[in-house]
Amino acid sequence: MPADLSAAEALALRMTSLLLHPHPGSQPGAVAEVVEWFGAMQAQDLASGLWSLGARLPGRGMADVQAALERREALRTWPMRGTVHLVPPADARWMLELTGVRSLAGAATRRAQLGLTEVDADRALDVLGAALAGGGRLTRAQCLATLREAGLGTDGQRGYHLLWYASVRGVTCVAPNIGAEQTFALLDEWAASPRRLERDESLAVLAHRYVRGHGPVTDREFAGWTGLTLTDARRGLAAAGAALSTVRVDGESMYVDAALADAPRAPVDEMLVLPGFDEYLLGYRDRTLMLDPAYQAAVVPGNNGIFQATVVHAGRVVGVWKRRIGRSAVTVTIQPLAPLAAAGRARVEQALGRYADFVGLPPRFEWPA
Repeated sequence: MPADLSAAEALALRMTSLLLHPHPGSQPGAVAEVVEWFGAMQAQDLASGLWSLGARLPGRGMADVQAALERREALRTWPMRGTVHLVPPADARWMLELTGVRSLAGAATRRAQLGLTEVDADRALDVLGAALAGGGRLTRAQCLATLREAGLGTDGQRGYHLLWYASVRGVTCVAPNIGAEQTFALLDEWAASPRRLERDESLAVLAHRYVRGHGPVTDREFAGWTGLTLTDARRGLAAAGAALSTVRVDGESMYVDAALADAPRAPVDEMLVLPGFDEYLLGYRDRTLMLDPAYQAAVVPGNNGIFQATVVHAGRVVGVWKRRIGRSAVTVTIQPLAPLAAAGRARVEQALGRYADFVGLPPRFEWPA
């Protein structure tokens, strides 16, 4: 019989899965290991993606994480839901073929809205492929200029669509920034040794990694995260077999990594500061375990998909924060959403001190008057 868990016990396991609480069986210690643990990590905002890694790699600074990305321990592309994620280079191609391709379903309609044709899109693949061949790396502006020189329009959203299309089709990927500029490279050159998986095997691998990095979760959460149909999501969970266990959370059946089935479920107490675009919230459709619905508007103002960076205590959102990077300091403005005593504020500043260490600047704190 599946174990029955309270919401608090499920939250403790979830924070462990997210590598935000010590894991009894594994603690990935490198960028490549963290990204592989999750399978994919939300990274449409690069600064958020870097801190998502840093928050799970104590003692590593932003320069360390950037160096790991330059070593190609992970790369960014659009593997699912039309959103940029960090993925293991060896897994990028099969993920694009399994889940990324689903975002192409509406591409023809979008092209028509933008005044582009299928011929234009395929021409962009050829142009970018030729321009980047031989280890080339071009900034976003250089890629757009190259497309224009080939007679392809890039005004409005046309340029973004063509760059997205080239990555989802597996021609390009997003390489590390040069300064503040996004760059692109050929996927075949940045992921020279791709894993080849049969479809059911890829479903099983993705299911196990999602559950391992987010569980306890339902089959619908897995479908929502990947953009797969519920039928395929369930097929993947079944194919993962003994790698997964089931539990019941307030009467609902959920999946958890088998390695965590007998793990301690004592409540967590960590005070954390996380980026807005982190798997902690974006890895789920139902966020009620972590986020009080009363705080939803503060975390996602206007419900427009832009998430504020969060202050998290004992697995629950208790505030939001913003940072301004200056030459001599990082200034952090904290907005509590739940009451914080003096001791709680001190713990928040301690957690933010770790972020300041990550970016290599002393912190300055701003609290509401």
